[in-house]
Amino acid sequence: MSAIDPADLTLCAGPNDVSAEVRAALGSPILYHYDPAFLARFTAAERAIGAIYRTTRHEIILMQGEAVLGLEAAARALAGPGVPCLNLVSGVFGKGFGYWLSAIGAELHEIEVPYDEAIDPAVVDAYLDAHPEIRVVSMVHSETPSGTINPIREIGPIARRHGAVTIVDCVSSLGGIELDAEGWELDLLVAGPQKCIGGPPGMSLVAVSPEAWAAIEANPHAPTGSFLSLLDWKRQWHGQGRFPFTPSVSDLHGVLAAAEALLAEGLPAAHERHRRVAAACRAGVTAMGLRPWPARATIAADCVTAIRVPDPITDIALRDRVRSTYSVQLSAGQGAGNIIRIGHMGATARPMLMIAALAAVGRSLIDLGADVDLGSGIEAAMASLAEPAG
Repeated sequence: MSAIDPADLTLCAGPNDVSAEVRAALGSPILYHYDPAFLARFTAAERAIGAIYRTTRHEIILMQGEAVLGLEAAARALAGPGVPCLNLVSGVFGKGFGYWLSAIGAELHEIEVPYDEAIDPAVVDAYLDAHPEIRVVSMVHSETPSGTINPIREIGPIARRHGAVTIVDCVSSLGGIELDAEGWELDLLVAGPQKCIGGPPGMSLVAVSPEAWAAIEANPHAPTGSFLSLLDWKRQWHGQGRFPFTPSVSDLHGVLAAAEALLAEGLPAAHERHRRVAAACRAGVTAMGLRPWPARATIAADCVTAIRVPDPITDIALRDRVRSTYSVQLSAGQGAGNIIRIGHMGATARPMLMIAALAAVGRSLIDLGADVDLGSGIEAAMASLAEPAG
C-alpha cells in the first residue's frame, strides 16, 4: 500500500483516469505480437487513429513510447545538419522543439510570441516569403502548459505553398479539438493517447503524409536501425509485416478501446463536449474574480483551462492545498508562468467533474487568503452549461 493515496479526482493536463471500457481492455490477456488476433487489433487501431486524424492519405505509425518519442523521431526524420527549419514558439513545448532542432544541427529560425499568445499566420507567411530556403515548419496545436491553441488550419496551407513540410505537435488536442490532417495540408503529426482520446500513456500516434515521406527518404540523416526511426516502421512493418521491435501489447489494447469509443461518440460530439466544459470553466474562473492565462478567449484551448494564480500565492501552494484538503489533482504550468491548470480531457471532460475542480480551486484560494467570489464562479459555470449547445 502506498504511503500516499491517489487523489479522489485527477483532473490534470493528462494522463487522467480512463473509462471502465479502457481499463478492461488494458487488462486483456497478453498476446504474442504476431498472433493473428493481435495483428488484427493493431491494424484496427491504425485505422481508428487515421479516422480521428481525418485522413486516408497519411500513413499511421503507432510508435511504442510516450509522445515525446514521436516528437523527437519527427525532428530527426526531417531535420539534420544545416537543414533550414522554422520553429513556431508560443509556449514551453514549442520552445523545447527548437532545442531538439538545434541539437540535431539544423539551421534554426524561430518566430516567438509571449506564452499567453498565439502565432499569427500572416507573420509566418511573411517570414517564409523572406526565407524561401526554409524546408520544415514545426508548430504546436494545443500548447498545454499555457492552455492556448495555434491556428494550424491556416498555417498548414501557407507552409505547403512555400514548399515546406510541417511537423505538428497535437499531443493534447487530437480527439478533443477540431483537427483535419488532410484538409489542413499538414504533414507529420504526433499525438498522445492519454489526453483527449482518453487512453493510456505509452504510445506515439503519428500520421505521415506522402510529402513528409518524400522529405524523410531524401534526408540522409533520418535515423534507421533506431528506436527513433520512422523509416524502420515504414519499411519493416508497413513494407514487410514485421515489427521493428516488440510493441506494447497492453497499451495497444487500451488505445484501440479508447479510439473506438471516441469514434462511436462521433468527433463533432466529442469536440462539442470538450468545448462546452472548457467554456463553462472559463466563465466560472472569470466570474470568480480570477484571470485565465490565455490573452484572449479566442485562443484558449478546449482541453485544459489555465488560470493565473493571484499574487502572492504560488501555484505550488495552491495545488498542494487543492490536493491535500479537497483530494483533487491538478497541473502546474510547467514553466509557462504562475499557473494552475484544470484538465478537460477524454473521460474527464464532463460538466460535474469540472465544477468539482473549479470549486476546489476557488475554496483553496479563499483558504490561502485570496479574495475570490466562489459562489458567483460556480453560478456562472452552471449558467454556461445551461446554454444551448453549439
